[in-house]
Amino acid sequence: MNMHFKFLLVAALSIPAFGAPVAPVAPDVFRPPAAGAVRIEGRLGAKLDQCIANRVLPQPVEPLVKPYRDKGEEGFKDWRCEYWGKWFTSLALADAYKPTAESRAKLAEGASALLATAAPDGYLGTRQPEHRLKGWDVWGRKYALLGMVAYYDRTGDAPALAAACRHLDTLLAQTGPGKTNIADIGTHKGLAASSILEPTVQLYQRTGEKKYLDYAQYIVGQWSQPSRHVPQCTNGLRLIEDSLAGTTPANMRWNKAYEMMSCYEGLCELYRVTGEKNYLNASLKLAEGVLRQETTILGPGTRGEHWCNGHTNQTTAVFQPMETCVTATWMKFLYQLLRCTGDVRLADELERNLYNGLLGAQMPDGSWWAYFSGVNGERVPSLMQHDEVGLSCCVVSGPRGLLLTPQWAVMTAAEGPVVNLYFPGTAALAAPSGQKLVVTQKTEYPIANKIELTLELAKPEAFTLALRIPAWSADTHLTINGEAQPTQPGSYAKVQRTWQSGDRVQLVLDLRGRIVKAPDGNGQLAIVRGPLVLALDNRLTPEVTFESKALLDRSAAPFIRLKPNPQAAARIGAWMAFDVPITVEGKPQTLTMCDYASAGTAWNTANPYRVWLPQPLWLGNLYDSGQTWPTLTHQHFRPVAPAR
Repeated sequence: MNMHFKFLLVAALSIPAFGAPVAPVAPDVFRPPAAGAVRIEGRLGAKLDQCIANRVLPQPVEPLVKPYRDKGEEGFKDWRCEYWGKWFTSLALADAYKPTAESRAKLAEGASALLATAAPDGYLGTRQPEHRLKGWDVWGRKYALLGMVAYYDRTGDAPALAAACRHLDTLLAQTGPGKTNIADIGTHKGLAASSILEPTVQLYQRTGEKKYLDYAQYIVGQWSQPSRHVPQCTNGLRLIEDSLAGTTPANMRWNKAYEMMSCYEGLCELYRVTGEKNYLNASLKLAEGVLRQETTILGPGTRGEHWCNGHTNQTTAVFQPMETCVTATWMKFLYQLLRCTGDVRLADELERNLYNGLLGAQMPDGSWWAYFSGVNGERVPSLMQHDEVGLSCCVVSGPRGLLLTPQWAVMTAAEGPVVNLYFPGTAALAAPSGQKLVVTQKTEYPIANKIELTLELAKPEAFTLALRIPAWSADTHLTINGEAQPTQPGSYAKVQRTWQSGDRVQLVLDLRGRIVKAPDGNGQLAIVRGPLVLALDNRLTPEVTFESKALLDRSAAPFIRLKPNPQAAARIGAWMAFDVPITVEGKPQTLTMCDYASAGTAWNTANPYRVWLPQPLWLGNLYDSGQTWPTLTHQHFRPVAPAR
């Protein structure tokens, strides 16, 4: 009898009689598609496939569960307890995107291996009983819960759900009213422990067990109570009050970006089941603060994993900038808010992060990731934080952000389908009547500006098709079967009509190059084309040996004429490359730039890149930005990605 079957047999004898799943009080405005409904092809599809084939599926399970089985006192670097859950939720996303026998078998292997480590009371963690609640323990319990919920959602496995409940019950036995204050325990001023709010609400949603809703509301209540972590404040973390008051992310009671956003992800879940507007409004206000104060031209800017007013600190060297965990969590948070609100700005931001900050952190074959990424500098692989596990937090976070893409690329509203991302591929959805609707996209976007969509459905039906018109697309053309339709940048073009199979939608977006001024006002400029940021790469534009200075040609500002250079792109394996007009000592010349995610992809010190361009730009020291490998790692030596 194998281990998984024995667990299922024992668990099946003691599965509690759960109530019915809880219907949301505040239903999502946008709903994600069903598993397997979206197929993404082209370059983006290849990146998803590489992530699955070379990072997620080959991951050995044993090193992930060994800390759970051994259970010790832990100590420094004890966040090994997060690795299984991060990897497993990535695996669940991979299986939801492309369900295969291999991914399903890997899910069963990973779930059974973890469940076999459960303590007699159901605890799924890495500590002996006397050392629970210390360090990262509750953070790790959260990831075990997220993994078990994901497994239940993919398989309907009732014993797994029961095991998740027993596991959470061990925390309820130790913390709660009259017991230990959850905001007083763990790391990062209680943010890490408080983030267990997300799976707590998810268990309530799936079981109807009111004790989990009560516990979730207890957690939120503790954010307004005195805490030993912030003794200078008499009212604790104030995650809701300070956010609603417009406190900037860097000035919150504790500005650790990843853990903070994880708490607000849980707040979005709690909003769904309670309808409490302050939960959503506080989350939206935090997101507004990040967009206004912390985002770089590529995605969220952090210093040493903390919010740092990164928006105005983009052009200087930053110590440990743009952690991949933060980028992936920012995208997960945006996804939560997009579901809750249907706000097109959130979809714009998801696309920007996807094509720049996130894909720029993924190594070319998808097998490893950066820990930190600079706007200028070089690519540095993540260190291996735990040799015995063979991972770092960012290496298992990156896939969670990337494999979320099919969930938001094409969604469904009450009125009909919503297209948030343009890509070659298909989405099989349900029309408002319930009949099958297939939306096929034929495009080379974002290389080309034209997207052709074709609808297939068995019988005509009246509904609204919503198409995202990015805020950067100043001159957009939309036609339905050749008939022009109005559009507005930064909105959804909502076309309400009776649709028939074979109807054709043509969208032409404005992919003119745009000149962007540095927010800190120092005169530096960057070039953006559609959602893509362009970068210099020394394989395409080397430094010169003589002293000369260049100025970008701003005769067409705020736009700039870009000439495609596919030969240059092919030479370094870039997605796209362009010749950018400049003047050198008054004479016209060009610089060749590629998309940011393709720059520096030799991943070594000999291959620097640069996004922000001083004016004038000295061609003899193009890549002297001060952002070098020592500022992009925790170590005193340059990390090397492990061999596949």
